[in-house]
Amino acid sequence: MPTTATLPGWLKPANRLVKLLARLGFQLGTIQVLSVPGRVSGRLRATPVSPLVVDGRRYLVSPMPASDWVRNAQAAGWGMLAAGRRSRRVRLEPVTDPALREAVLRAFPVEVPNGVPFFVRVGAVTSADPDEFAAAAPGCVVFLVL
Repeated sequence: MPTTATLPGWLKPANRLVKLLARLGFQLGTIQVLSVPGRVSGRLRATPVSPLVVDGRRYLVSPMPASDWVRNAQAAGWGMLAAGRRSRRVRLEPVTDPALREAVLRAFPVEVPNGVPFFVRVGAVTSADPDEFAAAAPGCVVFLVL
């Protein structure tokens, strides 16, 4: 189910806090900070993300395909992924295979349970049911992180 929801008002202040804590070296569960160049400015724009590993490969997912970080990542094809104070450049390849996208989304509520409320809040799913996440795959974006 594609989402047209607006971002919750608390998200920007929460993201600022998460980015600050990450810069200070705090590890916040599965949360890492992805910085991708802006489509217009070229300046790195940072957002918290929760990578997950499926069959030994790392992925990023978003229930909001029109979000700025997703559009920037699609345009640039790369970013800087930081865990605490460690950062590395990564390639971001959109996953187009529907079966793989479903498999990654099916794993999300198990691998990143703290990310489930965000998916619920934006209307992508109504519960943490892995089958519901898999069914939402066509409306979500999945990147392979290399």
